[in-house]
Amino acid sequence: MKRHAGRLPLVVARVFSPLLVSLFVTLFAALFAALLATQAQAQIDKIMIPAGTPEDRDLQSISNEPDAAKKLAMYQDFVQKYASNPAAVAYGDWQISQAYQSAGDLNKALEFGDKALTGAPRNLDILVAQANIAQAAKDNGKLMDYAAKGGEVCHSIGKQPKPADVSEEDFNHQVKEDKEAAKNSCDFLESAGFNVIASENDAKSRMMYIEKFSAVFPDSTFQDQVSSYALYTLGPGQLNDQARLLAYGEKTLAGNPNSLPALLLLAGSFVDDAKPGSVAKAVTYSQRAIAAAKAEQSDADKSRKLSAGMAYSVLGYAYLKQDKTAAAIPELKSATGLLKGQDDQQYAVALYRLGFAYAKSSKTSEAREVLNEAVKISSPVQGMSQDLLAKVNAARAKGK
Repeated sequence: MKRHAGRLPLVVARVFSPLLVSLFVTLFAALFAALLATQAQAQIDKIMIPAGTPEDRDLQSISNEPDAAKKLAMYQDFVQKYASNPAAVAYGDWQISQAYQSAGDLNKALEFGDKALTGAPRNLDILVAQANIAQAAKDNGKLMDYAAKGGEVCHSIGKQPKPADVSEEDFNHQVKEDKEAAKNSCDFLESAGFNVIASENDAKSRMMYIEKFSAVFPDSTFQDQVSSYALYTLGPGQLNDQARLLAYGEKTLAGNPNSLPALLLLAGSFVDDAKPGSVAKAVTYSQRAIAAAKAEQSDADKSRKLSAGMAYSVLGYAYLKQDKTAAAIPELKSATGLLKGQDDQQYAVALYRLGFAYAKSSKTSEAREVLNEAVKISSPVQGMSQDLLAKVNAARAKGK
C-alpha cells in the first residue's frame, strides 16, 4: 500500500512488478468487490484509486508539484477531468479543501470539504478534517454536524449483520480492526462535539447540540457532563421547560441509574411540585442519590460529598412537607455537615431548613444556633432565615 502526499491518507492499491500487471487486470474486479464487501461490513467509506490508473499517475504528478498555487489549479483540473469517477472527485475536492485551509480561506475549505463528503459521506478522515476547519472558523453549528455524522459512523461499526459468506471469526476480527483504526478519529469527534456543548451560551442552541450529540454518542465518556448541561439548560433560568426536564432526567436514568445530576434534579423538581405523589418521588430520588454518591466512603471526593449533602437537604425538606419533622432533622443535620465549606448557597438552604425543623419541634436553642449561622451567609434564603430567627427569638422571649 502507498499513500499519496497530503496531510490525510488516500488508500491506493499498487502494482509492485510488471510481471503482475496481467494478473492485476484479471483479478482487480474480484479484489475490488472484496474490498467493497469489507467496507460494507465496517460502514466506513474509503477512497480507492487503483495504482497504475490514469488517475493515479495524475495524482503522482500533482503531488510532485512544489508550487501551492499550481498544485491547487492541478487538483481543480483533476476534478474536472475525472468528473465521472466519484472516488477521484471526492479525493480531489478533499485536497482542494486542504489547500484552501493552508491558504487561510476557511469558507472555501469547508465548501470543498463538503463536496468531498458528498462522494464519501462516511469517510472519517474527511469528517475529522472538516471538524478541524469548522473549529478554526469558530462555526459551532458545522462542527457539531461533522461530529454527529462521525458519531453515526463510529457507532455503526460492528452493528451490521455478518455477511453469509464470512466466518464469525473473520467478521469479529475485521470489526475489531475497524474499531481500532477508527478510535482516534472517533475520540476526536466525540470530544469536539462535547466542547461545542460546553462552549455554547445560547440555551436553545445548546439543547439542540445536546440532543444531536446524545443520539450518536449514547455511550459517551462525557455522558454525565452532557446530562448535567441538559438538565441545567432545561431548568429554571434557562429554558424552564419542566416537562421536558423531567422526561430527559428519566431518560438519563434509564441509561445510567446512578447519574447524580439526574437524580438530584429530579428530586429537587418533585419536592416543589404540588401534584399528588410528587413529594414521595422526591424522597425516592434523593435516597437514590445518597446511595449513589457514597459520601461515607474514604475515597469520596468533593463532588460526591456535595451531591450527597444536596440530596440529604432535599430529603429532609421532603419529610418536612410530609409533616415528618422528627425524621427530617437527622437528614438535615447530615446535609449541613456535608455542605459546610463546600457550597455556601446550598449550606445556607440546609441551615434554614434545619432551623425550621428545630423551630417546629420547639427546640428553640438549636433553632437559634443554626439560624444565627444562616443569616451570616449572603444567599436567597438569608431574608427568610432572618425572619424565622426573629420569630424564634420572640417565642423564646415569651417562654415558649
